[in-house]
Amino acid sequence: MDTLVTAASSMGTNPLVSIALPSFNAEKTIGDAIASILLQTFENWELLLIDDGSKDRTLEIVKCFNDPRIRIFADGMNKGLPTRLNEAIDLASGKYFARMDNDDICFPDRLQKQVDHLEAHPEIDLLGTKALAFVSPGKATGFFPFRQTHEAICSRPWNGFYLPHPTWMGKTAWFRKYRYRLVDRAEDQDLLLRSYSESRFECLNEVLFAYRLRTKVSLKINKIARRSLLTSQLNLFSSRSQWLFCALSLIAYFVKSSMDSWNALIGNGPKQIYSDLSKIMPEWEALKSDIAHLQTRNLLPKEGNRKS
Repeated sequence: MDTLVTAASSMGTNPLVSIALPSFNAEKTIGDAIASILLQTFENWELLLIDDGSKDRTLEIVKCFNDPRIRIFADGMNKGLPTRLNEAIDLASGKYFARMDNDDICFPDRLQKQVDHLEAHPEIDLLGTKALAFVSPGKATGFFPFRQTHEAICSRPWNGFYLPHPTWMGKTAWFRKYRYRLVDRAEDQDLLLRSYSESRFECLNEVLFAYRLRTKVSLKINKIARRSLLTSQLNLFSSRSQWLFCALSLIAYFVKSSMDSWNALIGNGPKQIYSDLSKIMPEWEALKSDIAHLQTRNLLPKEGNRKS
């Protein structure tokens, strides 16, 4: 990492949580993501915002947020997500390392509840949360599939791991041990695949995160991700002589690829659970309002004016 645009001032002690937020051409959504971090009830964090060569107003918008805990890095280059995540891991000064995507939103008590759980359960290496799915400009559509225990999350490694990556918080030492590999479009699943037999995962049974769905799903990108993950699976399972897992990985790949093609044809998005949203809606509406007010104070355009 070559250029530090904005440095966090000293808070007296190191932050407990380092939040990685890579960004690329995210002018329409980056303000929502940062505002949701600033609204956290847990305050002992640093935000490592690493720009990956954005050509739009992303950096201009980010600099509108005047908070000493935000550290902005930009070198004008486009290195890709895995490289930027590894840079964030190297820069992290917190005991825990949290993921955040540039188009998603955290509920206000996300960090506090994850920290509390990790502190109470030191055997856990990586912790996720349940996630609400939404589409711009803020319409909730459902929940993502949920698995709570390590055994449930890892029950079918040939079929992937149900642990939404933007919700992750884990030990920084764990991230430094395994790091990210340059696996095209499948770096998170590859990380779980390489580490699950030596690690402990868990997911909080509470909605603490909102995942923004893309209105258009790229079949080409899905194919790249499927092939990359399949390569990782076959390499790992064959090295362990797990030939049944190799066969099951191939079957899962062909089934999912076929479903991707069908969903692209009929216009379906990512898999969701379309259940009753009534319990989460008051909190979701209040959060959207708080984000809008915070962005107004930071002289940012409202979401409705930024969406194309």
